Amino acid sequence: MYSPRLNDYVKWKKGIEGWVYFVDQQYITIETNVTPKDQEDLRHSPLHRNKRLLVLCYKEQWSELKQVGYRENKYSEEILSRVE
Repeated sequence: MYSPRLNDYVKWKKGIEGWVYFVDQQYITIETNVTPKDQEDLRHSPLHRNKRLLVLCYKEQWSELKQVGYRENKYSEEILSRVE
């Protein structure tokens, strides 16, 4: 069974794809969209500069995921092909 890692790029059978953003023993989150915050949002919540859409995927669903790539870290935009 596939065991997701941080910074893997995955596709889900439900048409959802993106970066593995958080990993826990029971679930992961998949980052599917990132948009910059406007000035109003930044003023009220300056800790993060972007809005993120995260999708929850429970361990029971990991078999439905397909890893298609990864990146070295969250600052890297390059998707590296999966090495088998």
